[in-house]
Amino acid sequence: MSRLKDKYTKEIAPALMEKFGYKSVMELPKLDKVVINVGLGEAKDNPKAVEAACSDIAAITGQKPIVTKARKSVANFKLREGMNIGCKVTLRAERMYEFVDRLFNVALPRVRDFRGINPNGFDGRGNYSLGVREQLIFPEIDYDKIDKIRGMDINFVTTAKTDEEARELLKLMGAPFRS
Repeated sequence: MSRLKDKYTKEIAPALMEKFGYKSVMELPKLDKVVINVGLGEAKDNPKAVEAACSDIAAITGQKPIVTKARKSVANFKLREGMNIGCKVTLRAERMYEFVDRLFNVALPRVRDFRGINPNGFDGRGNYSLGVREQLIFPEIDYDKIDKIRGMDINFVTTAKTDEEARELLKLMGAPFRS
């Protein structure tokens, strides 16, 4: 069992029960899934960019990503329907907890001039989105082997009903929110 999941049952769940006054443990907000997405604007000119981004995400998450395709044709972007334009991974269960633990405790502190993550990234329904500017903050990525610095979107999907519950859940999990 991962360290973060163990921490959830021993420390986080009782703290949430006390703060929000839940009557049953089934009401507790939980982390449902984490989705990591990389959008590639240069993929239409360079098909190898998708492969490189997929290998980076696979190294970071330990799971093979799926390639995302364009849903519509957009003439201004020289984009046709069905073209490969990115990749994404959905993490659940053990891999999700391990990734979140590494993100909060290893990767984010490696960001230059890091003061915390933006507390305004909630969507109103208890989900949190975070943008990372470069994949180099993860220790699994070798600086010499990358062809280009790429950013990624990380979405935390929770079972929380409100942003306040989700913020408290992520804070107790170790999310370094900016004050």
